[in-house]
Amino acid sequence: MDLYSRRIIAWTLTETLQVSCVIDTINKAKNNREMVSQVIIHGDRGSQYVSKEYKKATTNMTTSYSKKAFLWDNACIESFHAIIKREWINRFKIKNYHHAYALVFEYIEAFYNTVRIHSHCNYMSPDEFEIVYEKANKLSISIAI
Repeated sequence: MDLYSRRIIAWTLTETLQVSCVIDTINKAKNNREMVSQVIIHGDRGSQYVSKEYKKATTNMTTSYSKKAFLWDNACIESFHAIIKREWINRFKIKNYHHAYALVFEYIEAFYNTVRIHSHCNYMSPDEFEIVYEKANKLSISIAI
């Protein structure tokens, strides 16, 4: 999740908690975003986030970890997990992994990023918010020239 726009920039759904899942998601995020400025990546204290593979994948990023018993350190993504369950997943009886994947894909790609408004984003969707920001940024650059 990009904390500026609340956009889910990369996600992976797997049946296990392997390090490869986290690495795949990081690589997707790198491909979906230009890493032009300092990037801070936050994870919890799970073994995936302290592995050699994780450290290699997050080279040139600042890593941040939740402190023990400080659940609010990762509040934005924890809130997203609660929202996707409450607004979408709990409406269905999930049949299998493929059904779960389709539901998550539909929610994130067809609703959350594109339609669902956020008070943090001035009541725009994450995609709308990023477009407005990009236009404002280009405008300020052209004015400065």
